[in-house]
Amino acid sequence: MFLRCNIRKKDGKEHRYWSIVESRRCAGNKVVQRHVLYLGEINDQQQAAWQKSIEIFEHGQAQSKTVALFPEDRAAEAVPDCEIVHIRLGELQLRRPRQWGACWLFCHQYHQLGLDQFWAGRLPPSRKGTRWDLVLQTLCAYRLIDPGSEWRLHREWYEQSAMGDLLGEDLSLAEIHTLYDCHDLLLAHKSALFGHLTGKWKDLFNAKFDVLLYDLTSTYFESEPPFPEEDKRKFGYSRDKRPDCVQVVIGLIVTPEGFPLGYEVLAGNTSDKKTLKSFWEKIESQYGKAQRIWLMDRGIPTEATLKEMQESDPPVQYLVGTPKGRLSQLESQLAEVDWQKARPAVDVKLLAQDKEVYVLARSLERRKTDQSIRPILHQKLERIEAHIFVAFLAYCVHVSLGWRLKQLAPGLSVRSLLDKMAQMQMIDVHLPTTDGREVILSRYTQPEVDQKLLLEQLKLSLPSQPPPKITAPKTKEK
Repeated sequence: MFLRCNIRKKDGKEHRYWSIVESRRCAGNKVVQRHVLYLGEINDQQQAAWQKSIEIFEHGQAQSKTVALFPEDRAAEAVPDCEIVHIRLGELQLRRPRQWGACWLFCHQYHQLGLDQFWAGRLPPSRKGTRWDLVLQTLCAYRLIDPGSEWRLHREWYEQSAMGDLLGEDLSLAEIHTLYDCHDLLLAHKSALFGHLTGKWKDLFNAKFDVLLYDLTSTYFESEPPFPEEDKRKFGYSRDKRPDCVQVVIGLIVTPEGFPLGYEVLAGNTSDKKTLKSFWEKIESQYGKAQRIWLMDRGIPTEATLKEMQESDPPVQYLVGTPKGRLSQLESQLAEVDWQKARPAVDVKLLAQDKEVYVLARSLERRKTDQSIRPILHQKLERIEAHIFVAFLAYCVHVSLGWRLKQLAPGLSVRSLLDKMAQMQMIDVHLPTTDGREVILSRYTQPEVDQKLLLEQLKLSLPSQPPPKITAPKTKEK
């Protein structure tokens, strides 16, 4: 990378615009150049546009001051109410490149869901000034963008990302004990979070709650029992194909669009058939009784539970996976039914029999999300559940991004979007001054053509570049 000056004449005056340029070698040994960072105008006349953009924060000072910058090889003219600073453009340095784009996109969507305000009111700063709400926001961003252990977040990821720049915090936000302690503050707000999210799904996406999908998953732990009797880590049916490991079972309720309404962490040996009744009751207590439709895998409801759902007031409808044995008995009858188009790439057959309607579906676009819970490296059960809580929050951001893509950029996955945005970096531009200080410009790189198109398609506007800073004058040794 190198510094480039573009000179333009306007109204008889010469204007010089500076930018950082990168050379790239393409096919056929051809070298092309692209603008990475735009630094703006530095000229002898110090026009008002440049003066406004150089409100500088001196290191250690809360108030900004206006500084007029001049290259060292040009004479400075008097500028009212401005400190004159000469910079050595030939000694410019680029330092600390870090991932910015995916972090910014996460923070934007986190704000859209009102999660920053929700947690600011429930996780007040500690006596030492620790912003627990921002610690949680960092944990969620890490879980969505590049999941790993809290130790890795502390040692590597935080400093290699621009989360500190976006949140206005330093490395203390990712201190290892701070990350662990934050988990201890979360579970008490679980029910309130579910209520908050329900309102957001309705207000932002016009979500309906008359159809609910209920499913179970599990996650295992590479740790050795015995554990206390009340611990939920148990051996059980492993959906991860790891029957040698203890696990917990997670029940999740979502709308057909995938908007999550709530979840529960259950003991690893919990039978699927024992979970539905309690979830059904919790949904009715939180959202009231309604004629909802529950979608479930086979093995979750018992015949007794299904009968109870039929006889409830109002009746609760359901779509449940048919046991394989019964499906075999219906094979010949289903063969005589024609396929119907339910939606693009999804066909169905409908067979009415004995007050039930059997649905046979085939899909060419079956999906799995790439949102993962593992790895879970906590030892305390409360922190294990809090870790799953953080994963649930990240999943909420994931789902809302997916819905935005579905509406504005169909065909692009959330993971592809995050990967594309992660290519935008933030770089510190250090401009030494003639008096021994440094002007520091933290700048995110200019988006590539495909990133610009994506931002336009998603109707997203990038924020202003951060304000420049200048280091304090060096004190002379006595």
